[in-house]
Amino acid sequence: MITSKTFTTNLSFKTDLRESHPGLSSVFAAAVVNQNFREMLLSDPEAALQRGYLGRDFALSREETFLIVSINAKSLTDLAKQIVQTLGK
Repeated sequence: MITSKTFTTNLSFKTDLRESHPGLSSVFAAAVVNQNFREMLLSDPEAALQRGYLGRDFALSREETFLIVSINAKSLTDLAKQIVQTLGK
């Protein structure tokens, strides 16, 4: 028998939806599709950001770079949660 479960969560954060973060989106896109980059991002984020992905740099502001480097995350999900929480403040 196949059943479906609905996952719901009550995430609330303050952010200006008009403000986009294309550099952060690029970092997460690279981390999702490439295991080596993802592992480097989690273990040595400064090196991962400096190295870039596929020969391209990430267009990150100094604040975004500092944010990523300052977070100690065990997983990509954890990194994303902490970034969203910080940006929402």
